[in-house]
Amino acid sequence: MKDLTRYRNIGIFAHVDAGKTTTTERILKLTGKVHKIGEVHEGEATTDFMDQERERGITIQSAATSCYWKDHQLNIIDTPGHVDFTIEVYRSLKVLDGGIGVFCGSGGVEPQSETNWRYANDSKVARIIYVNKLDRTGADFYSVMKQVEEILAAKPLAMVLPIGIESDFVGVVDLLTREAWVWDDSGDPMNYEIKEVPADMVDDVETYREQLIETAVEQDDDLMEKYLEGEELSIDEIKACIRKGTRELAFFPTYCGSSFKNKGVQLVLDAVVDYLPNPTEVAPQPEVDLEGHETGQVAYVDPEKPLRALAFKIMDDRFGALTFTRLYSGTLRKGETVLNTATGKTERVGRLVEMHADSREEIDSAQAGDIVAIVGMKNVQTGHTLCDPKNPATLEPMVFPDPVISIAVAPKQKGGSEKMGLALSKMVQEDPSFYVETDQESGEIIIKGMGELHLDIKVDILKRTYGVEVEVGKPQVAYRESITKTIQDSYTHKKQSGGSGQFGRIDYTVEPGEPGTGFQFESKVTGGNVPREFWPAVQKGFENSIDKGVLAGFPCVDLKVTLQDGAFHPVDSSAIAFEIAAKAGYRQSIPKAGPQLLEPIMNIDVFTPEDHMGDVIGDINRRRGMIKSQNTTPMGVRIKAEAPLSEMFGYIGDLRTMTSGRGQFSMEFSHYAPCPKNVAEEVIKEVKERELAAAK
Repeated sequence: MKDLTRYRNIGIFAHVDAGKTTTTERILKLTGKVHKIGEVHEGEATTDFMDQERERGITIQSAATSCYWKDHQLNIIDTPGHVDFTIEVYRSLKVLDGGIGVFCGSGGVEPQSETNWRYANDSKVARIIYVNKLDRTGADFYSVMKQVEEILAAKPLAMVLPIGIESDFVGVVDLLTREAWVWDDSGDPMNYEIKEVPADMVDDVETYREQLIETAVEQDDDLMEKYLEGEELSIDEIKACIRKGTRELAFFPTYCGSSFKNKGVQLVLDAVVDYLPNPTEVAPQPEVDLEGHETGQVAYVDPEKPLRALAFKIMDDRFGALTFTRLYSGTLRKGETVLNTATGKTERVGRLVEMHADSREEIDSAQAGDIVAIVGMKNVQTGHTLCDPKNPATLEPMVFPDPVISIAVAPKQKGGSEKMGLALSKMVQEDPSFYVETDQESGEIIIKGMGELHLDIKVDILKRTYGVEVEVGKPQVAYRESITKTIQDSYTHKKQSGGSGQFGRIDYTVEPGEPGTGFQFESKVTGGNVPREFWPAVQKGFENSIDKGVLAGFPCVDLKVTLQDGAFHPVDSSAIAFEIAAKAGYRQSIPKAGPQLLEPIMNIDVFTPEDHMGDVIGDINRRRGMIKSQNTTPMGVRIKAEAPLSEMFGYIGDLRTMTSGRGQFSMEFSHYAPCPKNVAEEVIKEVKERELAAAK
């Protein structure tokens, strides 16, 4: 039996460029997993093993790896920072017990760090904070701590103080032990000395140490009393308090360093072992029934209990599909048969492997608390639960956002469509935020995703990994339609042609719903004019019709239909007759109800050097954007705004041109809002032209 208290399942998450992958590399070096350190900017990082990652210098897929530190096994997942791939962060956080939030010493709390922090709060993941890149110009440990408080509304607990800053950064003082860790410039993480605290820092160290202890002892009344009576607490007692507070998200132990220069990473590893929870200390996963309601049962982290495991990521590689799985309870052995509760089918576990980025070690069994990959599962998708066939249960499934952008793709070679189809179906399994569908009218293959970069990389993967060259259409925005007026209307469906006829009359009201409410249906019929058994048919008729709006065929949202009255015939009325009446009623009434086109509005977060601020703001206004706020940081200005997605295509290129390559931005979906009249007319015209061209 493995000792679960010596396990740590952790993720590293942060904004693009805060140095997550570099930090992971350093951890692997320190724990003896790799001997040569790979650099991200040279495209050599261990966990960035896709070509697309190496070229762009960003992480796209979460990579899983395990290593050992002080007799503890750390399962580490390095997550992407780019906003188009937050889905990867979300699903990684779902299966982790703890995390390291990395922030850039000069950039501070950046847009993506906010999104990731929000996800981590939702998943109640205990975290430690690591402020990286303190050797950079403009780095400031204290100002980043302040930003964490103000922007993330979180409580950072300083565990170390930096010695020197920017180019003079040489090490850190550990506040608990009052020891100064000083590294030399050789770049070897092991070349450090433990020294006395520098004389000019003694006062600061005592001030911050006192704050640290005062915050920690709030977790334990007895120790608090002891401390207030002036007794000296042992380091173990203080650590126990910090551990409790970290687990309960009362505060976040905060460290600093420079991963690139190999300074400060050991203390972060010690903190993972000392303060982050092991699998048995995390609230056990609730089990749900097939409708998604909690059953009141939970998956206890215990190897003796029935098997409960969650597939949280699927990756295709040269040996077949790898299903990354977190075991919540029970034991999984190779050769065993497991039940997938989402499909109701059983599958045999062929091989089990422990992953180290893209290399692997075969293992015979895994137990509660482990994160492993299963080779060759056929029908498992992200979010599916694998369990003991004799004792089935489902874990809470994952929820994925809807795509906001789509493009048409077609293979360049004549015979390429079958190859493209196979490749796309594999890619859909790997990434639940990526959708593929066929346009019924034009027959085109449409791919949908979370942003331009997301689809850009998918097209790249098609070309490189699967060898399918494709032609890419213009990006299409996922518009919606809604109505603005309330209409009372009536429709009678009558058909008589020998034998039994069809009859159904409905009197109904169609009205706009609150934004975000989707489709609602209610029946106020009294006295049996429309018998109760036909109400679902009326609802179904309207519900099936809203997929196509009357303006340009986009789905119609936020609509309420109330069935007021109607009539039926004892022989000729049937569910089908009422469903047809509802469908025809929809086509008759919606054009009268003031239909309007809605467009997706994005939250954009732009960072620009101060001297280009005017150009950037002017450009956002030209894109029908609305500036929400602008804050000056030591490095430049951060502008938050809202703008329609349709105006944001190709924005990154324009921003780089305006800011001589120094601007960066991130964008995520916010809400749908009515289109201005001239824009709506243009969109409707385009759709009609496309339909005409397809008809020819």
